[in-house]
Amino acid sequence: MARPEVLDRIKQAETEADEIIAEAESDADERLAEARQRAEEIRAEAEEEAASEADERLEAAREDIEERREEILEAGRSDRDELEREARDRVDSAVDYAVERFEEAVNQQAEEAVDAQA
Repeated sequence: MARPEVLDRIKQAETEADEIIAEAESDADERLAEARQRAEEIRAEAEEEAASEADERLEAAREDIEERREEILEAGRSDRDELEREARDRVDSAVDYAVERFEEAVNQQAEEAVDAQA
């Protein structure tokens, strides 16, 4: 082979190598861009799932709180009703006691008035 042919082949090989390198760099850039895009999609999906799960947990917690609230209110109503029943049951006793004390006081004053006149 003559020297000019060797130089042409070298130039041709260098050109082909440059093309191969350029194509490889382009493929690498494209794959990197795709990977970044996929990573962003995965991150967005993960954020959406996390937000959805947080909403579900919050709703479940609210339901639990509402159930507990109703239990507490019902227990309070039951206690109140029991106290009202007990109070009503004691009203007659309290009235009887007050009347007794009043009668005793009146009788004592009447006795003192009789003694004072005697």
